[in-house]
Amino acid sequence: MTDARQSADEHTRPLKILIGADTFAPEINGSATFSASLAGGLVRRGHEVRIMAPAGHRHGNGTFIEEHGGEPIEVYRLWSWRYRPHPWLRFALPWRIQANSARVLDEFKPDVVHFQSNIVVGRGLSKQALKRGIRLIATNHVMPENLLEFSLVPKFMQVLVVKWSWWDANRVYGRAEAMTTPTRRAADYLEANTQIRGVLAISCGLDASVYTPNFEPREDNLIMFVGRVTGEKQIDKLIRAFALLDPALDARLEIVGGGELEDELKKLAVHLGVADRVKFDGYVTTEFLRHALTRATVFAMPSIAELQSIATMEALASALPVVGANAMALPHLVHDGQNGYLFEPGNVDEFAARLTDVLTLPEDQLHEFKRESLKIVEAHDINRTISTFEALYRGEKVVEPLIEPSLPIRDRIRERIAKVRAASSASLARARRDRSPAS
Repeated sequence: MTDARQSADEHTRPLKILIGADTFAPEINGSATFSASLAGGLVRRGHEVRIMAPAGHRHGNGTFIEEHGGEPIEVYRLWSWRYRPHPWLRFALPWRIQANSARVLDEFKPDVVHFQSNIVVGRGLSKQALKRGIRLIATNHVMPENLLEFSLVPKFMQVLVVKWSWWDANRVYGRAEAMTTPTRRAADYLEANTQIRGVLAISCGLDASVYTPNFEPREDNLIMFVGRVTGEKQIDKLIRAFALLDPALDARLEIVGGGELEDELKKLAVHLGVADRVKFDGYVTTEFLRHALTRATVFAMPSIAELQSIATMEALASALPVVGANAMALPHLVHDGQNGYLFEPGNVDEFAARLTDVLTLPEDQLHEFKRESLKIVEAHDINRTISTFEALYRGEKVVEPLIEPSLPIRDRIRERIAKVRAASSASLARARRDRSPAS
């Protein structure tokens, strides 16, 4: 066989790919959604894909055929325990992860391992794959600061714990041949906190074709939020901003998603006198979610901790203007004055003002915002994401697929990181202090 023919075969032959995830279905979050979508897309391209993740319940360990990303996929479910301070999180047992990783790798013999965090599963797979000479690709979906809300770490030790977490991330991710994260800002954040360089910004991707934009004249002013109902999402700020809107707007707020703060937020809505106009849908089907986005007038995302925000991309694919916090990755999706508006994180008055700006837009300007949202989301096509990862899996050099506005110089980046950390710490302090809606 000629060298050219052999090279062509290497470029096209199906691969055996093992995806390692510390959080996966039935859990609902960006990392789990990405892993499932990527796996399904790779299977449709002819690759053999398996997933290694914690079991969804205590006695659910074993190997199962499950449907993810629209395809049947073999999943290695590891014995897991519930993390009690958190409402749903389960974790694979750290003291068994090396043996489990070795067993799965020796059974499947993958060409490449793609792990999604450095916490437990990624730690085991990366160490054992390195021993076996298996190519390693890593993607980071985690900000250590976000983990503090459900930790039992005393406040005086939290700074040290965050520093240790970044040191550990540097050590585990440093084993990978290529390091990725969903946005350029998240990549800069990772590089600023570790010694890892050359981090690639590769979008989690989205199949925009399954969403339904609506350009019919709006019948009402419906504000939509989609996501986990947790502290980091800052949904209390959304409800407080909603309560400040002019009653003449006749606006309604719909919150799609479930989580541990749902009851507290319902009490907050009652306390602010807006409960009759705020609807909590809880966990819903995919079909319900897509229809809800089609019905909405504007999407609101107050979170300060989005490394990408798949929910916001879903809103863009539904041609919604977005009002989002000017924090982390949201400015990559929300172009101020073009497809929505940004507001200073935590500033309820400004949040309300920007929502009002969208809700009072003339119909022609609203349609301009909608068309711009559709244009922005084109760069996040799931097929582009899958092709980029295929190239990384084969050891090919790739050009970063996300072409985004250049960020400030490193001093400005460090200043923004400090600002995000301060906002996150302040948010956690307020969340602990303001457990009562009346406060």
